[in-house]
Amino acid sequence: MGSVYAENVRGISQPTIGLLNVGTESGKGSTMTKKAFSLLEAAPVNFIGNVEARDILNGAADVVVTDGFTGNVALKTLEGTAMTVFSMLKETFMSSVKTKLAAGLVKNDLKGLKSKMDYSEYGGAGLFGLAAPVIKAHGSSDRRAVYNAIKQACHMVDHQVTETIEQTIKTLNVDEEADE
Repeated sequence: MGSVYAENVRGISQPTIGLLNVGTESGKGSTMTKKAFSLLEAAPVNFIGNVEARDILNGAADVVVTDGFTGNVALKTLEGTAMTVFSMLKETFMSSVKTKLAAGLVKNDLKGLKSKMDYSEYGGAGLFGLAAPVIKAHGSSDRRAVYNAIKQACHMVDHQVTETIEQTIKTLNVDEEADE
């Protein structure tokens, strides 16, 4: 599902798929994670194996697969870390005349970095496997985040992501044993 989304909405050709885990070795993780590893390994996607949380932002995988709880914790940790780092940078840059001058030199570059790290630029996370596009946004989302969530949902509709996911799953000929 994430692969179809990455191809159709993000425009990534043959996206790499990683499984969020406590280590990169194939035998690591809980029973559920090991089962997910086996299913992804057998799936017709570009599965690259396990990825650790520290690798989420460095591009180790285009799509990171995880359960909802773990994914939510990971996202909120990354968001909180980004907000804290930017707050610390701002405090440092405003601490003296010298650092204020330095801030003036890198201000535009830091704005670009901030927009990459700001959740409101994306609006929210897509929930897949449902009958219609759903974007899960923060309860604390501002106007820009809500706008971008709606924009993302419209993009999913325009690119028929839900229908493509459904058709892809049907072609996989998945049997009931996968649910056990």
